[in-house]
Amino acid sequence: MAKKPATEASPVADFEQSLDALEQLVEKMEQGEMSLEDSLAAYERGVGLYRKCQAALEQAELRVRLLSDPQDPAGGRPFDAADAPRPDDV
Repeated sequence: MAKKPATEASPVADFEQSLDALEQLVEKMEQGEMSLEDSLAAYERGVGLYRKCQAALEQAELRVRLLSDPQDPAGGRPFDAADAPRPDDV
């Protein structure tokens, strides 16, 4: 029987792991004790982590738009707290 491929991390878990790694990397860089070569490598890794986070956020936004209106996902508009129902309105 063939083995099943390893399941991919969920976009949320991937985002959280990438953000955590990015925060740790920034802290390490802010200490100022890295060599120039290490700093460049860390910066390059940071850019990659940032892009992963941005892609995960874009995927989450798309999912929300599709759930809001599957017929017109581009027609969504930003959330405005003024439009939200108030407890006394319900």
